[in-house]
Amino acid sequence: MKVLGFDTATDDTVVAATDDGEVLFERTIGPGEDGRPVHSETLLSTMNEGAEALGGWADVQRVAVGTGPGTFTGIRIGIATANGLALSAGIELAGVSTLEALSLPMRNGIDPVLAVLDARRGEVFAALYAADGSVEWAPFAAKPEELALRLADLERLPLAGGPGAVRFRDELTRVGISIAAPEADIHHLKGRSVCELGAIVGRVDQSIPLEPTYLRVPDAQLWLERDAGNGST
Repeated sequence: MKVLGFDTATDDTVVAATDDGEVLFERTIGPGEDGRPVHSETLLSTMNEGAEALGGWADVQRVAVGTGPGTFTGIRIGIATANGLALSAGIELAGVSTLEALSLPMRNGIDPVLAVLDARRGEVFAALYAADGSVEWAPFAAKPEELALRLADLERLPLAGGPGAVRFRDELTRVGISIAAPEADIHHLKGRSVCELGAIVGRVDQSIPLEPTYLRVPDAQLWLERDAGNGST
């Protein structure tokens, strides 16, 4: 199956193209000079390059997209782009958990593994997976200290990876969690992982739009509620 996969839930824009598991194209685009993600500026052009590697859009059999959790704006860009492709080009869509895709390169027979994203606001998004990919802990949001307490109750401590594991390394290693060096590859989401997970999804119902995984309300809503509260005093 020819799969074009992408994810915009994190600060990186990741895109890959695979043909029956063979990686034909893969690119990761980090934030711009101002530190902000460049999803809206780079996603479509990079996806076009990935599609060309597969022979053109007419040959793309499925588009796999990361559905989060992650940044509200990033997820919204990814889901809107994917749903737009389904409507305009009639291409099959498959939603993929961003945390599950992050965990894929970590497994390698290691059981369990913990995928951790930096959720901002001093929190993380995390999920725990067994070596076979089964979900031990479904994706959730928590303070790093809360995550550390939850991990301390496990009989077998996991390998942790992802931007959140790097940022909150001190809190997690304090309870015995093993975390690779900050420059390690496992801390970065891979487009090929999105493709791999998207390819094994069963029959996709194209009548049902993809739904995002937010886990919590966006910052903008919190600001509105705060401003409304300030105005009422």
